[in-house]
Amino acid sequence: MSFLSCRQQMGWAALIMGMSVLLSRFMGLFRDKVISFLFGATSESDIYFAAFVIPDFINYLLAGAYFSITLIPLLAAYFDESEEDGWRFFSTVFTWIALVITPLTVLAILLAPHLAHIAAPGLRGESMLRLVYFLRIIIPAQICFLLGSCLTAILYLRKQFFVPALTPLVYNFLIILGGILLRKRGMEGFCWGVLAGAFLGNLLLPYLAVKWGDGLHLYFSLRHEGLKKFFILALPLMLGQSIVVLDEQLVRIFGSLVGTGAISWLNYARRIMLVPVGVVAQAAGVASYPFLAELVAKDEHSRFYQTLRTALQSVMTLLIPLSIWMIVVAEPTIRLIFQQGHFSASDTLHTARLLQISLLAVFCWGIQQILGRAFYACQDTLTPAVLGTLATLVSIPIFYYLARTLDATGVALASVSSMVFYTALLSFWWWHRFGGETFSGLGKDQFKVLGFSLIAAVPSAIIVNYELIDGVIYPYWASLFEISVSGLCFACLFGLLSGYFAPSLVKPFLLRTGRLGAWLIR
Repeated sequence: MSFLSCRQQMGWAALIMGMSVLLSRFMGLFRDKVISFLFGATSESDIYFAAFVIPDFINYLLAGAYFSITLIPLLAAYFDESEEDGWRFFSTVFTWIALVITPLTVLAILLAPHLAHIAAPGLRGESMLRLVYFLRIIIPAQICFLLGSCLTAILYLRKQFFVPALTPLVYNFLIILGGILLRKRGMEGFCWGVLAGAFLGNLLLPYLAVKWGDGLHLYFSLRHEGLKKFFILALPLMLGQSIVVLDEQLVRIFGSLVGTGAISWLNYARRIMLVPVGVVAQAAGVASYPFLAELVAKDEHSRFYQTLRTALQSVMTLLIPLSIWMIVVAEPTIRLIFQQGHFSASDTLHTARLLQISLLAVFCWGIQQILGRAFYACQDTLTPAVLGTLATLVSIPIFYYLARTLDATGVALASVSSMVFYTALLSFWWWHRFGGETFSGLGKDQFKVLGFSLIAAVPSAIIVNYELIDGVIYPYWASLFEISVSGLCFACLFGLLSGYFAPSLVKPFLLRTGRLGAWLIR
């Protein structure tokens, strides 16, 4: 099948992954829209979101989110020497992962009643029993995620990004389908959708892509000289529990302590916040990583630092204005997407406030997405793991204190402060180890972007606060009007300011908008 074997260059890879993340985020928003419509911000939705704490932790404990990143440099080296040896190394890693995750999954299912109290200590009675049931449905999906990550590493190594881009879309579609078909059974249908999506989207689809693409040679193998090196690289990621991956779980755990609806409000707000992170930073990080790893392997350090700086510059130039504009339109955004069915106007106000707080750390998410992969490209998994774990240990008492004193607002503030702290640590250590070439001029340039964004936000805020359409009678039309008009105003003013005072920063983006973009450049 030609689309499976098609290889992409870095630019096309970034575009494909960006579109994938964008569509996936929108499908995730639609999924949450269905949940909010059917169940609002209630105990049932809180239980569903809390049910992901333990499965996700198992995934993080086995470094599932980083298997592709850890495997790619090693696979590249072994396949470069010998294709046969490359497949033997891959088969050995795949076999050991299957042997570890399967009994661990069975154990987690048996211990679900005890694990549920860790996932949501604030739940009681029937809610806790419901959480145990949801856990036992979702936990087996981790087998599919981990084994599928190994297969996805092969696709990334081949620079075949189409199927990895399709995987989250299939996963989200089946969650939505399961929730709608089994809606009379509460949130249970969404849980079955998670299991089906993990198997079909995250495991079966990559398996078929590898097999039908350039071929798959997988067999039972327990020994390979590269296995030790793989575990040395993966062990810091297994032992270290970075705030990047645990932030969502901490939000849910401590959100359960502040009352019914808090977990749902925080989850909906976080989902919106991660849209620009995923579309811009995550896509750029995934697409640039194989190229960064290749430059390190070839000892082309100058090009490596240049590529890394360009990635950081581009991501920051997009994320800073996006996050500021989204702060302005937070309330109409939540109203338009979620306020319907069982999701009330009061839920909208709570969620919008939490979204505005969460957006303050978007630029930090962008930096760590790129900088973290730069460490991995240098085959250094220890530094991000140690710094991330340190940030987690510092953040836990902050989460507890702010949750107890400021309720859901405190949980959101704790999430922001932990991400800022981790990003500062990661950036400082990169500067300490590799010097300042990567960050040369970034601070000055992004300060300009921040200034332009704040100026452009003023008329946008006036548009949002001055109700030309009655938001009580026509809430959705008013929200759509405020978002679209304020967005157009913000984009034009920001484009004029940046195109005149800092054309080098925005030129790559404005030129892609056609004649208007070229006109905006000085």
